[in-house]
Amino acid sequence: MCTVIVGVEPGAETPVVLAGVRDEFAARPWEPPAAHWPEFPGLVGGRDLSAGGTWLAVDPGGPRVAALLNGCGREADPSVRRSRGDLPLRAASAGELPGGDLSCYDPFHLLVADLGGVRLWTWDGQGLTDDKLPAGAHVIVNSGWDRDAAGARAAFFRPAFAAAGRPCARDTGDGSRGAWAAWRGLASGGGLHLTDPRALVVREELADGRVWGTSSVTLVALGTGALRYEFCPRPADPGSWYEVMRLPAAA
Repeated sequence: MCTVIVGVEPGAETPVVLAGVRDEFAARPWEPPAAHWPEFPGLVGGRDLSAGGTWLAVDPGGPRVAALLNGCGREADPSVRRSRGDLPLRAASAGELPGGDLSCYDPFHLLVADLGGVRLWTWDGQGLTDDKLPAGAHVIVNSGWDRDAAGARAAFFRPAFAAAGRPCARDTGDGSRGAWAAWRGLASGGGLHLTDPRALVVREELADGRVWGTSSVTLVALGTGALRYEFCPRPADPGSWYEVMRLPAAA
């Protein structure tokens, strides 16, 4: 189960802070965030090597971030199925849900955030919903936007992120203190065991020998003329966090 946590505060110095947790089969190859796509110059994100797309794309020029989660519903016809990994790229570039027929995509949730707010589109294979997230902390999982924190994961992490303070996109520190450190710690699992039913960072060995679990974690903060983008390629190792991009650049 992938998860996106987003804090929204319109009018604040940093109106949007997003944590993206990617769960995937361990054997599925990927590359860490970079400008991997010549057809989308300027966009930065991790690249899925199986299909070529991404689960999260950042446009520093926006600034804007788009994140994708698999959804629930009717799958696309295999004869016309298209990878959902192109959706964050197209959405980060355009600032909205890409146009065209969605029937070629399996169900998804696509979140697009910029200084104007956060929108969430959900496609269940038959119909599309469009929500604008209000102020506050929100948790989106594969079943959708957990508005009421009814799920165990959202019930634990939504108030925890809300209480963690607000990272500043213009923070000149190294992320080891204050609100950045709090968000890093929560996004890295918040100290819960991998098998806890509330766990954000997970790992499971399946009966067929495959390993499924959290492969990476991303933090993005958007501010006026400012962006901070951090990445953790080994969620079990909090020391693996590193800065992908900061605008304005650190002195």
